[in-house]
This record gives sequence, C-alpha cells and structure tokens, in this order.
Amino acid sequence: MSKWALAVAASSFARFIKLCVHQLRLFFIALQFFTRLPIPLWVGFESGWLSHAARYFPAVGIVVGAVTASVYVLSIWVWPQPVAVLLSTVAGIYLTGAFHEDGFADVCDGLGGGRTPERTLEIMKDSHIGAFGVIGIGLILALKCITLSSLPTHSVAIALLAAHPLSRLASAALIWRLSYVRADGKAKLLAQHMSTQEFCIAVVTASLPVIAICVAGLLPWQAILAGSIAMVVAMLWLAGIFLRRIGGYTGDCLGAVQQVTEVLFYLGLLAAITL
Repeated sequence: MSKWALAVAASSFARFIKLCVHQLRLFFIALQFFTRLPIPLWVGFESGWLSHAARYFPAVGIVVGAVTASVYVLSIWVWPQPVAVLLSTVAGIYLTGAFHEDGFADVCDGLGGGRTPERTLEIMKDSHIGAFGVIGIGLILALKCITLSSLPTHSVAIALLAAHPLSRLASAALIWRLSYVRADGKAKLLAQHMSTQEFCIAVVTASLPVIAICVAGLLPWQAILAGSIAMVVAMLWLAGIFLRRIGGYTGDCLGAVQQVTEVLFYLGLLAAITL
C-alpha cells in the first residue's frame, strides 16, 4: 500500500473515531440530563451538544430499563411479584429524579385547570402540584404497578427493557414533528428541534432491544406488536391534545408522553398475553 493510501486510511479512521467519540458525548449529555448517574469528566460540555442529544433519548431508556429490570430480577428472589414490581418502580423514579413523573403531573394540572393556552402553560410552569396532578400521578403509578404485577413473572423484566426505550422514542417523536411553545424553560435547549436523521438514530436505538427480545423469543412478537400499537395510539392522541390546547409541546409534555406510552405498552402486552 502506498504512503498516500496509508495517509488517506489513517485520516478516515481518525475522522471515524472522532465521530464515535462525539456521538458518545451526546449520549452522556442525554444521560446526565435525564438521570442522576455521573458521567466521565472527559465528556465536558458545550451548549450546542445539548440540542442534538435528543437522538439518544431511547438509549437513556435502555439504561433505565436495564436498572429497573435488574432490581426486579434481584427482588423477585426474595419477595412476591407485586413487591418486586414496586421496588423496580421506585428504583426507576430515583434514577431519573422523578423527571418524567413530574412532567406528567404538571400536564394533568395544566390540562385539567387551564381554559386558555396561556393559562394552561402558566399552570404547567407552576412548581406547586394541584389536585389533578396528585390524582393523575397516583393513578398512573398504580396502573403501572398493577399491570406489571399481572404479567407472567418471567415477562416483567423483559417488558421493562422494551418499554423504557420505546416510550422515550414516543417523546422524541413530538420533538421531531411538533413545535416547542415556550420562550424559555429547562428543556428549551434540549428539545426545540430534531432532524429526520436524528429521529432515525432514535428509532434504531429503540428498536435494538426489541429486536433482540423477539429474536431470542423472550416475549411473543404479537404481544410486543400490541403494546407498540397501543403506544403509538396514545402518543398520537396526546399530540393532538397538545396541539389543540397549547399549539405544540413543552418539556412537561415529553414527560407525560413517556409515562403514558410506557403504561400503554404494558397494557397492550398484558392484553395480548392473556387473550
């Protein structure tokens, strides 16, 4: 091989490594934003990275799903299934700092108490939680735990591994297709826009654990399909509500979509398994 060819190969390899490192940085930025997990010091931070980290929402879901599934698997050796499910749910809430649950509660308050887009956004921004938020978060957590407890014992951990990345993909779909409606907000830099290429990366990332589950035969593909359809229907339904009520989405809306679609995946899974 000539020196010129070697130089070209070395340059191409260096660019490839640089690209991989940058993608890894974006993943760690997303992980830092959505979880309590520490990230390596070498990652650093630039504000421009934050706006491109949304492509790795599902990758963060894989991490959260792995942690909650691990807690469930360890707990089921000691306690009954409902206790193991509750402990895995607590682990997920602690790991994410109740980030998505808080968004869901704010959306419940805003949609329940607001009569105009301005008032709805004002209520959602309020740090105090109202009756709609308390009732909503209580019911959705109860529904999540009851549904998971009703699944076959061996299916719960697998369901968690699939639902967390897929539900975050549903949130990413809002960023891809809708407009961010706040002039400010903690999610503004992270969630203003997503290109089709970035969304495709999110789709591939979310699909990897699901494909692995289907290939390994850990869950019936029909059940996964039922859960996925339920998620898509819920996401489209919520997106329509957000468009009518506030003209787009906020960071709280992303959290609400993640919570609702996660539960709908479990419900679809349970319906398909028990039929």
